Amino acid sequence: MTFLSRASAPLRSSLKASPISRIAAIRSNHIYSKPSAEKGDSLEPQYKYKFLKGNPTVGIVGCPFSGGQGRTGVDLAPNKLIQAGLVEQLTNLGWEVNYNSQEKYIDIPYNPIPPSSSTNQSAKVGNISQDDTKTIQRLPDEDIGKMKKPRLVSSVNKLVSKEVEDIAKKGWLPLTLGGDHSLAMGTVSGTKAKYPDACLIWVDAHADINTPNSTDSGNLHGCPVSFLLGLEGTDVAPFNEWLKPCLKPQEIVYIGLRDVDGPEKEILKKHGIKAFSMHHVDKYGIGKVVEMALDHVNPDRSKPIHLSYDVDALDPIVAPSTGTPVRGGLSFREGHYITEALAETGCLVSVDIMEVNPSLLDPNSVEKTVAAGLSLARASLGETLL
Repeated sequence: MTFLSRASAPLRSSLKASPISRIAAIRSNHIYSKPSAEKGDSLEPQYKYKFLKGNPTVGIVGCPFSGGQGRTGVDLAPNKLIQAGLVEQLTNLGWEVNYNSQEKYIDIPYNPIPPSSSTNQSAKVGNISQDDTKTIQRLPDEDIGKMKKPRLVSSVNKLVSKEVEDIAKKGWLPLTLGGDHSLAMGTVSGTKAKYPDACLIWVDAHADINTPNSTDSGNLHGCPVSFLLGLEGTDVAPFNEWLKPCLKPQEIVYIGLRDVDGPEKEILKKHGIKAFSMHHVDKYGIGKVVEMALDHVNPDRSKPIHLSYDVDALDPIVAPSTGTPVRGGLSFREGHYITEALAETGCLVSVDIMEVNPSLLDPNSVEKTVAAGLSLARASLGETLL
């Protein structure tokens, strides 16, 4: 399957693929694309990304993962974004694009797969019906305390961390397409392995800073920041076998919060973590909020920036097909101003686009949400209005 051209099938095509077709769809060949040229002049990104090396290159990490929460479908997002033309759009901005197979994130023993999947041909599955609507799990993944699917979430994030680190160490910019936001354990730790002084700008309706002790749901997409900070209760297996605290409270700032659990509010206050809610956006305007956020974590604009962007930060009118929508979010322009302003600093070294769920709602809602994810990625990589 080749993704260098725009999607051959429209976004309004069937959204509910069978499990086996989902797996087949997200296997891809290695892709390397150079920027197009016109009249002999090579395209270049709008801004100089000062921490990158060589020709401006983005390494796409597509992770089809939904194990950090209870809704399937978010695993379809990476392939949907690629099919919708992301590679071509980025090359048209002057970037070289590398994109590798996503299969390594599927062939994990804790990951449920169809019995007839090629990744399971040698597994001992016992007396199981060969029905592709059902899935099997080669190794058990019982809850640990409140945590759901802890071994699967840990295994996938460990792989993501290594891939992001490898891309960053080449002097490229990792662009991670989720998947649910539990993947930030991997993306941020991978970025920090290359850039230990990197700061984190977290754009989200939710703080995602619950600990394994404070979470009510046990869904780990609500906990990645606590693991990155090494808060009380996060020094637990299997995560502590590879994930070490790599983030300091003064290195993270939130933008767009509007649905924060009680225990999370206490954590934010206890550790003095800077957070700008939608109240602050209303009060100061998005331009001032972004300026204040940068002044807090990167006052002289000399540090690398990791941007982790959950599309539910946008109002559901803008991005309806996401797993945990909350009314009163960022407008289309407010949401994009954040990415444009961060690109303008030249400090971006890693970007996450998370929680697009192409299986939710009607085709028009899916198309709007996928389009929003694409445009956020482009704006992060230098697309401007003029």
